[in-house]
Amino acid sequence: MNVPAAPRSFTTVAGLRDAVGSPLGHSSWLQIDQARINAFAAATGDDQWIHVDPERAAAGPFGRTIAHGWLTASLLSGLAAEVYRVDGASMAVNYGSDKIRFLSPVPVDSRIRVIAELAAVVPVDDGCRITARLTAEIEGGDRPACVADIVTVWRGLA
Repeated sequence: MNVPAAPRSFTTVAGLRDAVGSPLGHSSWLQIDQARINAFAAATGDDQWIHVDPERAAAGPFGRTIAHGWLTASLLSGLAAEVYRVDGASMAVNYGSDKIRFLSPVPVDSRIRVIAELAAVVPVDDGCRITARLTAEIEGGDRPACVADIVTVWRGLA
């Protein structure tokens, strides 16, 4: 089984810039069970039957419930932390996303992992703005669940 390596550590803006365009690795697999889907539905108010009603979803287009696209997106950063980290920064601020696409549904009880690559590093004030291309793979799937360019500002980094 593909076990992820220890997270790649970066300590300088120059080190991050040098890694742009090269794959950083992948996270461990995370199972997306019905309890996680239900908790996300409760937190967001998105209780559409395709996500939370297993009986009705069984007769629907996917034959079972599927995770919310935004649930998958919300897991990207946490899984990416298994792949790379920025040591020595005083803080990180979510700056948003430049692009996000949901390419395949994530069926209940499937497993996803993140593959990370640095797409851009731009120096700002006392740190940098990183764009990480994060791809959520579905175990055994032929297409990713989600591909997103997530932007984070890291402060206090030389």
